[in-house]
Amino acid sequence: MDCQPEELQFLGMFGIYREAAKILAGWRRLFAQIGAALVLSISFFFFAHSVISRCLFIAIDRDEAVLDDSPPGSTSESYALNRLASDSASLFLFKGVYLLALLVLALLSTAAVVYSVASIYAGRRDLTFRKVIAVAPRVWLRLMSTFLCAFLILFALHSLAIALFLAIALALVAIDSSVTSPLLATLIPLYVASLIYISVVWHLASVLSVLEDARGLEAMRRSRQLIQGKLLLACVIFLKLNFCFVLVEWGFQFLLVKWSTNGAGFSLLLSLVLLLLLLGLVILFALTVQTVVYFVCKSYHHESIDKTNLADHLEAYAGEYVRLKSQKLQMEQPGV
Repeated sequence: MDCQPEELQFLGMFGIYREAAKILAGWRRLFAQIGAALVLSISFFFFAHSVISRCLFIAIDRDEAVLDDSPPGSTSESYALNRLASDSASLFLFKGVYLLALLVLALLSTAAVVYSVASIYAGRRDLTFRKVIAVAPRVWLRLMSTFLCAFLILFALHSLAIALFLAIALALVAIDSSVTSPLLATLIPLYVASLIYISVVWHLASVLSVLEDARGLEAMRRSRQLIQGKLLLACVIFLKLNFCFVLVEWGFQFLLVKWSTNGAGFSLLLSLVLLLLLLGLVILFALTVQTVVYFVCKSYHHESIDKTNLADHLEAYAGEYVRLKSQKLQMEQPGV
């Protein structure tokens, strides 16, 4: 990064984007290899999931239509039931395999990008794709621990939201809607804000799990403290990058419908390939940005990382991981 550690705290949204773009451009060969090996696999799995899920849903709808038209107790009804059960099981199994593969690739990609960006920040010039790929699986377990913690928190949030919305729905029947409607109008924005907040804290905790001696609940707690003062900036960046992701997804769904209607032409296939590459670039840029956000938050709290100790910490991943004391990574806060 071109900025000095104490200057990172003054970076705004576009400054963070600029720093991330400089890192990707300056080490384009390394990040192109990471993108081709890991990030593009995420894009491919995502698009393949959309195509296969669409085909399975069409098959299930067809089975249900045949079942509705079949006389009760007939052979056609039995056949339709078997087909419906088979297609539903295939959909369930495919969803499970897809989510597992996506989780593994996402965590490996996060480990690879965070490790690479931090190594560049620490001034390491011996960074190679082979070394990054060797390190990523060792960092993966730390990221999995943090992911599981975030997953449980999000699961609790969704469960609470569902319980509250069901209670309000039942109250709408028994009580005047003029009483429950304002409550619903308050809870929905609160639920969305909580979802965004937990997601932002989790993304920063993922970076923290690689660069500090913290994982799981401790990483989430540390992330929550670190993001104070930069929460609005982090949320805006999170929403903008996710909006880009949604736009690419919408474009793919549009082309998929066009493909099913008119068939696959050369221009359509080329558009799909371009969207695949664009999605990979969005994911790679987002992972780089969230690592830069980590350094910005550290600088804001005057907790700049000593580059020598950071380099030693990162180098430890290349061999047998040695538990480092967290204070080795933290510079003492300067006196005021």
